Amino acid sequence: VKTEPEMEILIWIGSILSLLGLVGLFWCIRTVLRAKKTAGSDEELRESLQKVVPSNMASLFLSAIGLMLVILGILL
Repeated sequence: VKTEPEMEILIWIGSILSLLGLVGLFWCIRTVLRAKKTAGSDEELRESLQKVVPSNMASLFLSAIGLMLVILGILL
């Protein structure tokens, strides 16, 4: 199946965004695992987890937008 160049670019951009989001998610997981090991109390753990939540949400959003672009590029 031959795709138009614009749609192919859309697929590549979506793939890159999805990969960046995935890298961000792995960073969040690594940060949380480190925080669990080094936290002395529940309050310290809660503070460090609260700092990771915005990055986690941004990574999920980036991955979702990237996957939407890939699907859009494939369908069009």
